[in-house]
Amino acid sequence: MFKNRLTISNSEVRSFLVYRICKKILYFFLIYGVSGGFPFLFAKDQIQAQAQAQAQAQNLGPQQNASTPLNSVEQNAPPQSSIAPGIFTTYPAPPLSPPQAAPSAITEGPPSIFPDFFGMTPWLRKHGIGFHFDNTNEYAGALQHPTKGPHYGNYRDGSSNAGQYSANLIVDWEHLAGIRGFVTRMTTVGRYGTTANRMFGDWLAHSSEIYGGGGNVVVHLVSLYGEESLFGGRFLIAGGRMSQLSDFASSPIFCSFQNNSFCGRPKAAADSNYYGSYPAATWAFRMKGRPRKDLYIQAGVYFAENGIYQNYQHRTGFKFNGANIVGYEIPIEAQWEPHFGSHHDLPGHYKLGFVYDDVRRSDNYYNTAGQSYYVYGGKQLIRNSSWQTYFMFDQKLMNYTGRAKSAGLTFMGGYIYNSPHTAVRDFEVYGALLSQGLLPGRPEDVFGVAFSYVSIAPGTRDTTMAMVAAGDYSGMPNHATGVQTNAEVLEIDYSINVMRGVTFRPDFQYYIHPNGQVGLRNSAMLGFKSYVSLF
Repeated sequence: MFKNRLTISNSEVRSFLVYRICKKILYFFLIYGVSGGFPFLFAKDQIQAQAQAQAQAQNLGPQQNASTPLNSVEQNAPPQSSIAPGIFTTYPAPPLSPPQAAPSAITEGPPSIFPDFFGMTPWLRKHGIGFHFDNTNEYAGALQHPTKGPHYGNYRDGSSNAGQYSANLIVDWEHLAGIRGFVTRMTTVGRYGTTANRMFGDWLAHSSEIYGGGGNVVVHLVSLYGEESLFGGRFLIAGGRMSQLSDFASSPIFCSFQNNSFCGRPKAAADSNYYGSYPAATWAFRMKGRPRKDLYIQAGVYFAENGIYQNYQHRTGFKFNGANIVGYEIPIEAQWEPHFGSHHDLPGHYKLGFVYDDVRRSDNYYNTAGQSYYVYGGKQLIRNSSWQTYFMFDQKLMNYTGRAKSAGLTFMGGYIYNSPHTAVRDFEVYGALLSQGLLPGRPEDVFGVAFSYVSIAPGTRDTTMAMVAAGDYSGMPNHATGVQTNAEVLEIDYSINVMRGVTFRPDFQYYIHPNGQVGLRNSAMLGFKSYVSLF
């Protein structure tokens, strides 16, 4: 079966054409939207907004740009004070920086144990500086013995703990020094521990997503960049050391779960070792525009670097010289943010994205002659480019009568498809339900259930089949010990709001076909996730 594979396709040509078309469409939307275009979409809303602005101004607060009913301020949302409302919403957004005498709104952090920290936090915020420090800890243990066999010698019983402490600094330079619309952000972490899923042979989805990439150092730089707001908040420009997957294919409710299939983003979105994903970052430039109140379009250029997740290149994250840049990625994304319901109180977010990367990567099956490189030998084919596309959404389905405004049932789902020639996971489908405030008297508690299906790319699958057929288990891709086909993860958790700034989340995970291998027994895991926001 391995000798009859089709010859190499022209996917690079097709992906390049798609990239060119998407780029032209993006330019049209950004230029036309920023210049005040699309009057046929919101001309009526402009008149309504002007009449209602004064009456509704008193109801606005820092939760205005909340990405979902389960999230606080969406940090990347541009201010929208002069943008006409969308179809389903009629309220304006607050300005970026309030009057000088008041604390800077953009520097507000999440609820903390010590909200003023001996007066330091209010003083800093009045001067346009926000500082936040927290800890996330995740524990998981397998409930059954691992698979036994001649190729599974390293598998063992056990559990593990992993975590991080994080420091976040944001400076509103308009508030601090009168530099209109300019903000800088910096995040550092320290990580510790390991993840338990590898004990029974899974390398596709960490049971503790917080594991990895921290370099085993006290301080690891995650990101450091500046962001400028233009045209009354219609347009944002950012540049510096940025994580691509914190800006694109992201959602604040992914980390309502613990497994790396969902948190910090569906794992197929981070299939490439060159896509910067928290806590890794690269040099980057991003533009984000809002032609409508309920629509944003963004694009960026992220320079691909070798070894961004490895200690020999980015142990501390402070390596800035760019000597290991090997190409670039161009992500493009649009998100629609409607509010459904008779009272416009059912928010949703629907995003569509495409990524083109100009990075030379090895084909997962072919040699330069168009044959299986494992079966026939020769030099492994090198692809000059790859791509990814995705659709993601979350939608609040209902509110709970008589409960807090944030209480209700939300569904999220999505589909990610990667270039099958260079990917480990060619596609992933996921879905989840989140219920906040389900129990009376517990408005901040959240019950969640999620399921993810990951398909192993055909080339990767067939290479593992060829190696197993030949009895060669050494050096298999992705730490495999058998044929890889597909993998599923089910997760159920319940987030308990212990007190202000502290949550505790008992967690159950069930792995079906760990590492994508039918030969490995399914594994159940029990653990917890804790979060402590200090100040």
